[in-house]
Amino acid sequence: MSAPLLEVRGLTHWFGGLCAVSDFSLAVAPGELVGVIGPNGAGKTTVFNLVTGVYRATSGSIRFGGTELVGRPPHAIARLGVARTFQNIRLFRDLTVLDNVRAALDGAAGYGAAEALTRLGRFRREERRVIGEARELLGLLELGHLAGETARNLPYGMQRRLEIVRALALRPQLLLLDEPAAGMNPNEIGRLMEFIRWVRERFDLTILLIEHQMRLVMGVCERLAVLDFGATIALGTPAEVRTDPKVLEAYLGEQVPGGGGA
Repeated sequence: MSAPLLEVRGLTHWFGGLCAVSDFSLAVAPGELVGVIGPNGAGKTTVFNLVTGVYRATSGSIRFGGTELVGRPPHAIARLGVARTFQNIRLFRDLTVLDNVRAALDGAAGYGAAEALTRLGRFRREERRVIGEARELLGLLELGHLAGETARNLPYGMQRRLEIVRALALRPQLLLLDEPAAGMNPNEIGRLMEFIRWVRERFDLTILLIEHQMRLVMGVCERLAVLDFGATIALGTPAEVRTDPKVLEAYLGEQVPGGGGA
């Protein structure tokens, strides 16, 4: 078995007197698609915020490709190859679809502040490269025809897709998706499932997914970690988790066999 791309050990985080995550451990192999599920307030998004450096863990270790992430700022973690989306869409709503993707690519542009101010030197060459790369990525992900559209005018499902495209512009190895199906109808969820599978294969990604929609979770994830009150109560395949008594009691209930939401 290959070494884990992401290895979390004994992760614990306190907010004052509240323990949001307690002794959480998870190893994710390269190319895996793993879900983190649980009731509202179980600590799922806190785990994402710890992995991406938004919060600093109270204790424990987070290693990505062998590099310790605890204590590193979000931008440094992103440069190592970790990208994410958010539960609440965080696009630049008044910018175009193209400019939303350019914003992610500009960090790798090879010109300095002086060249940006004067728009001389490498600025024009690098801007052409960034725009070309952004258009290529949008075309690949079937958003090219919307490049000039303002982000706020996109249908909800397309806004979700654009947020994923922007994350992919960072060229990550690990993609964290925080409730990508939130607010979607059943048809949109079906298309999203296909899109997530395609993205993983096309970009050779490892994906960690938070989601409440059990149809999506059971349909795309290879393994699931289940949190309740910050603690891990189950870890296994979807088939194993859906019949675990602790999970049924804490969260899933009878909705899983029918494939409904939760």
